[in-house]
Amino acid sequence: MQIIDGKALAANIRDQVKQEIEASGLHPKLAVLLVGENPASKLYVDLKEKACREVGIETDIRRLPDTASEDELRDIIQNWNADKTVHAILIQIPLPKKYDQDALIALMDPAKDVDGFHPKNLQAIADGTAEIFPPVHEGILRLIAATDITLNGTSAVIIANSEIFSAPLLRLLTRAGCLVTKFNPEDLERDAVKDADILVVAVGRANFLTQDLIKSGACVIDVGTNRLADGKVTGDVDAKNLKTTAGRLSPVPGGVGPMTVAMLLKNTLTLATRRSSPSHPTQP
Repeated sequence: MQIIDGKALAANIRDQVKQEIEASGLHPKLAVLLVGENPASKLYVDLKEKACREVGIETDIRRLPDTASEDELRDIIQNWNADKTVHAILIQIPLPKKYDQDALIALMDPAKDVDGFHPKNLQAIADGTAEIFPPVHEGILRLIAATDITLNGTSAVIIANSEIFSAPLLRLLTRAGCLVTKFNPEDLERDAVKDADILVVAVGRANFLTQDLIKSGACVIDVGTNRLADGKVTGDVDAKNLKTTAGRLSPVPGGVGPMTVAMLLKNTLTLATRRSSPSHPTQP
């Protein structure tokens, strides 16, 4: 099994972003809303904060307990919408279930939506007119592009339990010429999964995708993040038992995670550059 080195790919993107920021004289600023005590979400936000600091992106990170009211969250988002020094907004998902996650995402200024999850931005992906793509999805596409797999004409299977994750990826892969099928983890069709040239799995279950479900030579992109009893982080793929299988694997850790952070930095710079343009409608 050939390992796709997401760390190396991400490092190149981060270096490029840093150089572009230094050359441009811009001061990009990313605002992040983190609510609750989800360990994975807290880890992700810490990694994003560190990466921003390293490339020269300022951050405004609000870490709130899940006792905060939805009105408090709405006020923060609306203030960021109005703040001209804030170029990009990220709501770390999933939010605790008590909040209307969709409504809060829709409250963001779509021109500051760095994750690309605002309804207008999701529609732009569906229409083929998007300029900003969700960092996790663009990271996945770049990981696949780093292999010898050609998207056009290949079969792809997405196994996921989140529509907000799977729907944009399905559209992007379809537009690239893939024949895409999506499954929930409880409703797998083993033959269809076994025949896929590309497998993307994001279910949050350690060792969920086993060798008997993977076609020889397939490209496997692991998006899952699971913390084991010994504290180690692993993905959804039974990677230990794939060593002798022909194909390509983007592992966890070291795959989608660093690529997602790198693409977040790139999107933040893109939004800052766009808002600094004299033709931008918010400029005086």
